[in-house]
Amino acid sequence: MRILFIGDVVARSGREALLNFLPDLENKLTPDVIIVNGENAAHGIGINEKICIEMFDAGVDIITLGNHSWDQREVIPYIQREPRLIRPINYPAGTPGNGHIVHTLRDGRKILVVNAMARLFMDPMDDPFAAMAQLVEKYPLGKSVQASFLDFHGEASSEKMAMGHYLDGKLSAVVGTHTHIPTADAQILPKGTAYQTDAGMTGDYNSVIGMRTEVPIQRFTRKFSIEKLSPAEGEGCVCGIFVETDDKTGLAKDISPVRRGARLINTH
Repeated sequence: MRILFIGDVVARSGREALLNFLPDLENKLTPDVIIVNGENAAHGIGINEKICIEMFDAGVDIITLGNHSWDQREVIPYIQREPRLIRPINYPAGTPGNGHIVHTLRDGRKILVVNAMARLFMDPMDDPFAAMAQLVEKYPLGKSVQASFLDFHGEASSEKMAMGHYLDGKLSAVVGTHTHIPTADAQILPKGTAYQTDAGMTGDYNSVIGMRTEVPIQRFTRKFSIEKLSPAEGEGCVCGIFVETDDKTGLAKDISPVRRGARLINTH
């Protein structure tokens, strides 16, 4: 299976970059499934129904979220009726929406897509390791699903790496999001799981993680700012990863970074 994953889409710059570059990526990579992290898509915080529909219409199959899942309150009724929009699986019981989806391709093959949130330097959450252990037991790789993918949304690289090794051989791919910086450690772990610590941001890289530079600089130099963060609106860059898996085993055959657009060195 050919899996294209696009990292955190930030505000208008990220949305425009995604829509501009996705057709070319589809043409060149011919992915079977397209997954996008959209938790920053609405003015840098959260997502709404209109943006989700725009992404789905553009060819995105599944949208994942993170710690800004609920910043746009109108998304709450939408996520309850749209299974292709998933939030972290380790939110407490009773939280709206679902943390995973089994997506069926046109040819009948199935992929398990999961969103989980880390806990180190993040909001208090249920144990993501325990949640994933239960899920991979329910959906064994190469049996009930031909592939599986985890978007692990977290701050600490150590926690993401631990999750990758914890699930090695049990998922097709574990890829991190949240830090908005693409890491240079794309690899296949010893037991066959593709891994990258962070897919990076889809947005304007002439910024501080997608935000205009003035307010973050003030906060770091003065520890004080009366202004709110606002998204940078320059030309955007699409960042993500591309994974190819073996349909028999579900394990990864290849992983490579994807970068298209302004400022960063492009790949593929």
